[in-house]
Amino acid sequence: MAVGEHDERPWGSYTVLDDSEGHKVKRIVVRPGRRLSYQRHARRAEHWFVVHGTGTVVLEGQRLPVAPGSAVDVPTGAAHRIENTGDVPLVFIEVQHGEYFGEDDIVRLEDDFGRVG
Repeated sequence: MAVGEHDERPWGSYTVLDDSEGHKVKRIVVRPGRRLSYQRHARRAEHWFVVHGTGTVVLEGQRLPVAPGSAVDVPTGAAHRIENTGDVPLVFIEVQHGEYFGEDDIVRLEDDFGRVG
């Protein structure tokens, strides 16, 4: 995935800001009332920093409220998701670190858009 690449998803969108050996950085926008899949990754950890909007992160079943300035660490293998609970876009920066960053490292446990499996 190239720097600057943008992808629209059912929940919002993401733009790749940096893609280098050992890390990838994305700007992720979640539409109001939407949420990402409850998922896990085998080959990467993630660090999320919220810059706009409000939401809830579910990390291994624990619910954590987030707002601008909030940071969440998602360890490799941990089940996680983020949901926009506000009425404006929820924007966060995701820093992935590990050995592999392909979209095929996503194992969806629950999904609002029929993408489990």
